[in-house]
Amino acid sequence: MAMTHKKALSPEQGETLISALKARFEKNRNHHEGLEWAKVQAKLEANPEKLWALHEMERTGGEPDVVGHDIKTGEYIFYDCSAESPKGRRSLCYDRDAWEARKEHKPENNAMDMAAAMGIELLTEEQYRALQQLGDFDTKTSSWLKTPPEIRKLGGAIFADFRYSHVFVYHNGAESYYAARGFRGSLRV
Repeated sequence: MAMTHKKALSPEQGETLISALKARFEKNRNHHEGLEWAKVQAKLEANPEKLWALHEMERTGGEPDVVGHDIKTGEYIFYDCSAESPKGRRSLCYDRDAWEARKEHKPENNAMDMAAAMGIELLTEEQYRALQQLGDFDTKTSSWLKTPPEIRKLGGAIFADFRYSHVFVYHNGAESYYAARGFRGSLRV
């Protein structure tokens, strides 16, 4: 019988994470004006698998924070809000196909598989631009973005950064990887 990996934190891990998230929430009020921490915490405590995903975001250096609230679904939206692309998610090519296409010097992993394993989604270009309205992110690094299928089908993938007071979205071969490029994720709770 196969053992399943339970995506849940110990009570101590959960308390530590919620405490860190609350401190970040209080420190960065401009990320989520008008939202109340108590309601966010209640959602987190009711969704242990989502709390586990946030722990993965935190563990890899993403510094997740609430950036919005979907009125229709009642979900809170978290993005990685670390100043630079999360340290624990760099030097990755875009996806498994790109990883398999590399003949030599393969990176350890790829952004799409790592995000899926963490239970999160890569930010889209629209989400990335919205994040940049909250501060200056990726001034020294860059982040892979969820690439439109028509670009990926042709072998490319997109990434973005913030330079010269502007958001730049570029393209690269999906199999490329760099020490200063990671990915930022989003999670709905």
